[in-house]
Amino acid sequence: MANYIKRESLQVDPVLQQFIEEELLPNSMVEPNQFWSDLDDLIHDLTPENKKLLQHRDHLQNQIDEWHRNQTTFHPETYKNFLTNIGYIEQKTNDFNITTNNVDPEISTQAGPQLVVPVNNARYAINAANARWGSLYDAFYGTNAINEENGATKTGTYNPKRGQKVIQKAKAFLDQFFPLKNGTHQDATKYIVQDGQLSVTVENQGTTQLQEPSQAVGYKGKPEDPQSVLLKNNRLHVELQFDRTLPVGKTDESGMKDVVLESAITTIMDCEDSVAAVNAADKVLVYRNLFGLTMGNLSVAFKKGATMMTRSLNGDRVYQSMDGTSFSLPGRSLMLIRNVGHLMTTDAILDRDGNEVPEGMLDAVITGLIGKHDLLGNGRYQNSRSGSIYIVKPKMHGSEEVQFANRMFNRVEDMLGLRRHTMKMGVMDEERRTSLNLRRCMEQVKERIVFINTGFLDRTGDEIHTSMEAGPMIRKGDMKSSNWLTAYEKSNVVSGLSCGLRGKAQIGKGMWAMPDLMNEMLSQKGAQLEAGASTAWVPSPTAATLHALHYHEFDVPSIQESLMGQLDQEELIDRMLEIPVAENTDWSPEEIQQELDNNAQGILGYVVRWVDQGVGCSKVPDINNVALMEDRATLRISSQHMANWLRHGICTEDQVTETMKRMAKVVDEQNADDPNYIAMAEDYTRSIAFQAACALVFQGHEQPNGYTEPLLHQHRRQRADGQRADGDGSYQHTQTLI
Repeated sequence: MANYIKRESLQVDPVLQQFIEEELLPNSMVEPNQFWSDLDDLIHDLTPENKKLLQHRDHLQNQIDEWHRNQTTFHPETYKNFLTNIGYIEQKTNDFNITTNNVDPEISTQAGPQLVVPVNNARYAINAANARWGSLYDAFYGTNAINEENGATKTGTYNPKRGQKVIQKAKAFLDQFFPLKNGTHQDATKYIVQDGQLSVTVENQGTTQLQEPSQAVGYKGKPEDPQSVLLKNNRLHVELQFDRTLPVGKTDESGMKDVVLESAITTIMDCEDSVAAVNAADKVLVYRNLFGLTMGNLSVAFKKGATMMTRSLNGDRVYQSMDGTSFSLPGRSLMLIRNVGHLMTTDAILDRDGNEVPEGMLDAVITGLIGKHDLLGNGRYQNSRSGSIYIVKPKMHGSEEVQFANRMFNRVEDMLGLRRHTMKMGVMDEERRTSLNLRRCMEQVKERIVFINTGFLDRTGDEIHTSMEAGPMIRKGDMKSSNWLTAYEKSNVVSGLSCGLRGKAQIGKGMWAMPDLMNEMLSQKGAQLEAGASTAWVPSPTAATLHALHYHEFDVPSIQESLMGQLDQEELIDRMLEIPVAENTDWSPEEIQQELDNNAQGILGYVVRWVDQGVGCSKVPDINNVALMEDRATLRISSQHMANWLRHGICTEDQVTETMKRMAKVVDEQNADDPNYIAMAEDYTRSIAFQAACALVFQGHEQPNGYTEPLLHQHRRQRADGQRADGDGSYQHTQTLI
């Protein structure tokens, strides 16, 4: 137990107290005594309402559970009327348009890839921020976006055969989106800037220009021998880099050494789903890294091979315009910060009664305070050039909870001395009650909303939990083609466009979860833009560079304009209410076991890293050893699916237990090369990670909205405190984990 420091009527963990008073408050124009007084008031004023909102969630869920248990037949219209009568489906809102202002172009007008990164991992966070620009040559060379046929293998050293394929593919991209009037970039021998235009010499074609000369917007170096040339298409930049002394430039007739794409336009620095933060020390690590990113002084040293390296944030990129004047472009991704939701509490601060305080309130205050340093210009770089702080708020259920978050932001702005609506809000559309009432949710924050998105995994987890009593769900893989899901994806875009988000805010789509399958991503992820998304999540900087190709192919604002008013929102709501209950449950024993194996292996593979090592997001091999990016959203759907099948007798407790034990051995083998890994199968009853994974399934029905955080936090704290699990399921203190 920490020796708490008294501040007003609050008890503050000294690790957090010291960080706030010695690092955050100086130069913030916020006086310490006033800060603690205002924080005390905010917590004690708003916590009771926060609790009421959570109780209302439980009340609605109990009513829905009871309704399903009492039905002998299911009638869609009766179901919809019931949900309306209990307030689950809210009254329709009148037409409105959002009025958010002071929004950076990366959010309002530039469409492009978005990264989500655990901010407690400094190296990952820096890499993500620097992923604003990425080498297309490297992205092609190092992934399966280029095949390895005819000797074009990825070797330890440079393979010229593969390199030639890379160059041809990159120049095909240039020919497609930056075509020349005569000839092709494949045959170009020289690029110069002459008379305010890009002039290109093409073998056997003479000198030519771009078909659209305005696409050339700048350069570096001498006009007659530029180091690079800057092009622009669909509001995204592409830099052609030249150097005849380097291996690739030597072999290229034009001396082109690389094609660099503007890639991750925005990055969500995540304090939530991809982060394991269960105490004050964890939270301070999250906040300190975010503060370092904001101030521009975060760096990390690491060993690559035999060489020690230091990684820090990139500076801005300076160019000459085609008429010779100087200008700069951001060198880093625009950062948004994802706070936690309304559910969890933290012992980093205790209230006047000794209770943990809502973690979301602490996040709002601290991330707002960190953002203020950016607005004051205290850092080395500027994140928002428009004077805004971007906070993504997840896991809100319905408009009352969004309205509450808006009032909380108002209070934070007042206590930090920020103008109203400086703190912009991203509303994650990942809960069923929010999906059905999305327009009303957006109306509550119409003056500060900058982002909505869809998330298949969390949304599916909530779909299963909400309808837990309706019957056994279809197999997890079949969810992606279910009517409710396709309607949900369309409704998100339609709702956003109908409320005026086009040109003012992002409409996002979910993650590509397979970071090693980039060729497959290139063939599939463009569909998200065709559906009207202005951004979509990718799992790595390399993936961001490759996904950027889609944004050159599709002009998102034009797509969004064409979608305006095309779809009937009421029809989409009706389709979203189609519960994915299996009409026929005559699965074979082999099919049932296959589903259990897949879910159990995924749960265990993620939970063992979360509980034992505090890793909230990583590449986790699935049952077929395909690496998947996993976070708590993937865990929520898998655990809820198993809990649902268990509840409806598709499987038995003994079968689930046997499956979990067998899959624990598989996961142990998959992690055999990790020196920090603690095997689960050596003693199932004493492995805290194994017991946590089992609890997520066997107690899945009782968990609030099917969330995994309460059980994960409980078991991670036990692990961190040096406890072990005993055979009866209780926990006792020991010196080491057995």
